[in-house]
Amino acid sequence: MSRKGQSITLSVSERDKTELEALAQEFGKTWGDRPNISKLIEAIARRQLTIAPNHDWPQTRIQALDLARQQLLDLGKIDEALAIAQLLSDRSELTLPFRAEIDRFLSNPLPTWRQKIDNFIHRHQPFRLSYRDAADRLWSYTVLHARIVPIEKRQYLMCRCEESEGNQDVPGLEHNWTLLLDRIEDAAVISVDRTWLPDLDRISVEFHLFGRLAFNYRRKQGDVEVSDLEGDPPMRRVTRPIFNTFWFFREIAPYWEDCAIASPDSVRDRFQQKLIALCRQYNLEIRD
Repeated sequence: MSRKGQSITLSVSERDKTELEALAQEFGKTWGDRPNISKLIEAIARRQLTIAPNHDWPQTRIQALDLARQQLLDLGKIDEALAIAQLLSDRSELTLPFRAEIDRFLSNPLPTWRQKIDNFIHRHQPFRLSYRDAADRLWSYTVLHARIVPIEKRQYLMCRCEESEGNQDVPGLEHNWTLLLDRIEDAAVISVDRTWLPDLDRISVEFHLFGRLAFNYRRKQGDVEVSDLEGDPPMRRVTRPIFNTFWFFREIAPYWEDCAIASPDSVRDRFQQKLIALCRQYNLEIRD
């Protein structure tokens, strides 16, 4: 004799019923090819499916996941960034503005040109792009090596190109370019038949540290040599390959009189010219 199951009546809205049927379909609780809510509830009662709260994530966890999403984007790992965004979208703890941001990203994660650039970099495929600079001039670059680098809340394409026209950096670095990603928007990006290069152009720079900085300096990423303290007063020598004098000067500028570039002369002279121009500017301000 078959045992008749007890029946219960669920009072739910049509929307909730649709959601329950979707869950039943998702977890394979069906009658034939149709979702079966009774089987879904039975599976929950038998702990074959576990119900967990969806509102207990701290904001620190959500912020960490979003930071990971953004860093994956910077690395060109779009699929992984989308997976994290979907994970966040399924949570109930998100603030309304942040949920709107995640929803926009899921519906349109990156513009087409950005996806192409990320894919080319990932595949080590040289490409050509058009770029409009701050003076509204249009340039075309053949990119042979590139990486996307976030600096001060903006994203830049650091790249080594065939072209050097208009580049004002020192000899040896004139094929390296720093392009603001915002200015590549809507530009054509196409692959080209060239050889991908292993790195940006670089030149070796030696700079000397004095005073407390000489005692407190810690080796940074990219430093090839950091000497022991030497001389009286004590001084420390640091050797580092650089790819761009602008960003290198930005990095050592806070060291002020506790740092001096020793070589090469091209970089030392360039920095000295900037200091002289700064002094002249202050003299003009005083006379005015």
